[in-house]
Amino acid sequence: MTKKNYLALFAKSFNWAGFFLPKKIYHDCSKLYAFCRVLDNIVDEKINLGSRVERFNEIKNIFKKTYKSDENEIEVNEHSKIVKDMIILASNNNIKPIILDDLIEGVESDLKPKVYFRSVQDLLVYSYKVAGTVGLMMAKILNVNDTRSLKGAIDLGIAMQLTNIARDVIEDQKMNRQYIKPDFENIEATLKLADMFYESSFTSIKKIPFKYRFAIIVARRVYRQIGRKILQKKTIENYEKSGKIYVNNFGKIYQTILSLFDLILLFLKDIESHERTKEHEIINQKVDLDERI
Repeated sequence: MTKKNYLALFAKSFNWAGFFLPKKIYHDCSKLYAFCRVLDNIVDEKINLGSRVERFNEIKNIFKKTYKSDENEIEVNEHSKIVKDMIILASNNNIKPIILDDLIEGVESDLKPKVYFRSVQDLLVYSYKVAGTVGLMMAKILNVNDTRSLKGAIDLGIAMQLTNIARDVIEDQKMNRQYIKPDFENIEATLKLADMFYESSFTSIKKIPFKYRFAIIVARRVYRQIGRKILQKKTIENYEKSGKIYVNNFGKIYQTILSLFDLILLFLKDIESHERTKEHEIINQKVDLDERI
């Protein structure tokens, strides 16, 4: 069976940053991303909702059986291998099962005829579940145990998800998903909120072992640039005409050079107290983040 590199195929910005990671850590990050990608692909597949629910339940069933070590009951295929790799990865890196449960639950919440968020709490809890969890798991893979830094990892994941939501408004509408109102004012507000989380994540990177630090700074900077490119559109009409907004290779090189200055700045700064306490309290009304950290 040919093994896909999901990171290289579907996550160009993350794969770019991954170039600066040691090979083993890069492969571990690829396993985490592959698991996330499989979940997302099923939910977004262009087939009827009932079939998507059935396929998602199959993955959940593989997940439960693999955790119970009932591997003799599982058909060996690409998905079962990815699930098994993820569970081994979680075990080896002290990733709590509840964090994976949050991720699965968050992605599964898109399996509805219509998704419509009514509050900032809906947006923040969803962003934690589908991406803050990934930031937290990434931090564990990078051997981070400091509480402030783990909160920063959640913040960076949330920031990136808010960027995704701001970028994919039109695409999400086609799938009957409305995470934010489809106007430029709300896109701008979402990116402003994302920027607050990007800022909150910065000094916490100081607690990441030095050999991994630059890759995270690059990922943070390149992904944040997507939001800035969105803001350059200025109107919903220009936004709609743009298609998928991304950072090209020249832009990635430029942001990587700027990341060197971030690395120096980070060295000079002290770790700041957590700035997104209010937003974490909103999430805590639905999900106990302290339990996950």
